[in-house]
This record gives sequence, structure tokens and C-alpha cells, in this order.
Amino acid sequence: MNSTNEYPLSEAPRQSRKGLLSIAMVLFSFTFFTGTMFAGGKLGLAFDVSDMLWIAFFGNSLLALYAASLGLIAARSGLNTVLMGRFCFGEVGSRLSDCLLGFAELGWYAWGTATVAIVLVKLLDLPPSLTLPLMVLFGFGFCLTALVGYKGLDMLSRIGVPLMFCLLIVSMVIATRTIGGWQGLSAVLPQQAMSVSAAITMVFGTFASGATQATNWTRLARSGRVAVVASTVSFLVGNGLMIVAGAWCAIVYQQADIVEVMMLQGLSFAAVIMLCLNLWTIQGPTIYNVSAAACHLLRSERRRTMTLAAAAIGVVLAIGGMYEWLIPFLILLGSIIPPIGGVIMADFWGRHRGNYPRLANARLPRFNLAGLAAYAVGAVAAYSSPWVAPLVGIAASAASYLVLLYLSGQHTPQWQEDL
Repeated sequence: MNSTNEYPLSEAPRQSRKGLLSIAMVLFSFTFFTGTMFAGGKLGLAFDVSDMLWIAFFGNSLLALYAASLGLIAARSGLNTVLMGRFCFGEVGSRLSDCLLGFAELGWYAWGTATVAIVLVKLLDLPPSLTLPLMVLFGFGFCLTALVGYKGLDMLSRIGVPLMFCLLIVSMVIATRTIGGWQGLSAVLPQQAMSVSAAITMVFGTFASGATQATNWTRLARSGRVAVVASTVSFLVGNGLMIVAGAWCAIVYQQADIVEVMMLQGLSFAAVIMLCLNLWTIQGPTIYNVSAAACHLLRSERRRTMTLAAAAIGVVLAIGGMYEWLIPFLILLGSIIPPIGGVIMADFWGRHRGNYPRLANARLPRFNLAGLAAYAVGAVAAYSSPWVAPLVGIAASAASYLVLLYLSGQHTPQWQEDL
């Protein structure tokens, strides 16, 4: 198979593996996302600075642990999440995870496309009639790095990540000086109400789908250690910084929108640069994830064609109003996506003992009913839980899968590699 298609239907070979810096930079660019800062801004309006910091640390630690756990499996097997799904959901049943993961990332892509168009019209005082054409322009423009593949994402991340990091730090320093340092921050009282459970769910949910699909890059890690370190650092530090920066500035300016904050700080030009650069670095990996899920869903190796088709659908969703649905979308993702990872982890460690057979030679059933039922249990438990929904979903799906396997006598693999 042509390596430019990035092995959408098979294990990533050893000769295509990457080192720690390369994997970490791509993952950092993936987690540096304006939508995460918006969610962080909501935390800043609902909690004082001390509570906000420990909630952000706890939620992102859980997210990093989840991403690292899947990353280790990906590096060991060379498979991404949708390919792992064949073992725990079945040859046909795995299309469930294709649809769910594709839907999640497509929603993010549509939101980012709508955001950049709407905000640029506002920041630059452009005619409102340009909003739709800009959505089309950015919807297809953002997918260019994904068309190139991993190399394009790696190249952009090495430019975009350091610049965004510096801009965020500058914004936080200005905000801290404006409020009068730590003492001023600590004196600000919350203006909105939110439970701790809902807050942690939102922190986890901002990138639950991203952590589940980060295997598209951690499968290319040279070792399990590289995958674990890159996942932990990028999700804990990268996603954590975005949450904290958004919340930090919201406490000072009582404004959850980071672009509005930068305008208040006199950084309007920087806000435009940050918005475009930030969304470009995230939109490429996001639409790459959609194309990976689409390739597996249709059993096609035409990744570039799938990328363009997915971008077109994203443009349609952006025009249809995805910009207004961010918070409900995050809450939904926190319930329906993590149980997929729970079943995968239980299957890999509990059933396959940490070693998948070669995918091309494995005899797989059309449907793995235990895996599908366990996913349903986890998703329902997460959606109805008053506690931290993503954790409940992961634990419930993993536990129920192992129980169902034991009760059905399938706790050891019945489809093994043909010798």
C-alpha cells in the first residue's frame, strides 16, 4: 500500500515509526484548541481561582491517563482506535465506533470552521455577507495539511505550538497585572453556578473524543514509552494550559470568549493571528481523524478523498449553525465517546493479554455482542450519571465487558491468528 495513505486499514509498520519530539508536537498542536479555552472560560465564571486550578488539574490528569492508556495499546499494536474496534466490536460491529468517532470529530471541525469565519467578520469589521464564503474558504483550506498527512501536521505543529504558547503566556501575564496579582485573582467571586462533577465532566469532555482518537498518531510511536510520555505531557500540559488560560482570563475580565479577552487587552491583531493559527493547527488533525474513521467505515484506502468529502460535510454543518452548540456537544461527547475506550482497554488487556493477532490474518466475527452490549451499558451509565460521566462510562463499559465475556465463556480469544 502507498504509505502516503498512512495505513488506514492495517498496522503501522516499524519503519514508519516516529520519535518522542515528533509525536509530542503533533499531539500538542491537537490539544491547543480555542474551544477548550472557551470551556475553561466557563470554569472561570463558576469557580474561584483555587478551585478552578485543582479542577483543571484533576480533570486533565484523568484525560491524560486515558489518552496514555490507549496510546500504549496503539504503539504496541500499530493500530488506531477504529482498527482496534474490530476486535472488541466485530468486523461489522466496529462500524459503530467509526460513526461515533467520525461524528465527534466532524462536529469539532464544523465548530472550528464556523468560529473562525464568525469571529474574523467581527474582529475585522467585515460585511456579514462574507461569513458564509469564509466558512467555505476555511472549511476546505484547513484540510490542506491533513491531505499531506502526518508530515504536514508535524511541520505545522513545530511552527504553531511555540507561537501559541508564547501568546497565551503574554495574555495571562497581562490579565494578572490588570487584576492586581494573585491577591486580586483570589478576591474575585464566582458569577455563575456549576457543580464540581459537571466541571470535571466538561474538562474531560472537551477532548474525550480527541484522546480516544489520538491513537492515529501514537500508533506511529517507536515504543510504548514514547506514546505514553507524549500523550501524558501533551494532554496534561497542552490541554491543561488551554483550560487554565481560558479560566484565568475569564476570572479577570468576566468574559469566557478568549478572543474577546484579547481585544480588551489591546491584542486585537494578535487575537486574529492566534485564532487562525490555533484553529489551523487543530483543524488539520481533526479532519485527519474523520478521514481515518471514514476509511475504516467504507473499508477504503483513499484517505485524501475521504478528507475532502469530510471537509465538505463540515462546511455544511458549519453553515447550519454548529457554532451555537458547543457546550451541549461537549456534554454529549463526554458520555458517548469514553465507553469506546473502556471496551478497547478491557479487550486488549483482559482478553488478548496485551497482544493482538495480526489484523490481516485474524478470524473476526461480524458482531461481538459482548462488546456492543458493554458499550451500550457504559454510554447509558455515563449519560445518566450525576457523577463524572466520562469516568463512569469507561469503568462501566470495561467492567460489563469483562463480566459478559466470563458469563459467555469467551474470556479467552476465540479468533486467533492463522498460522
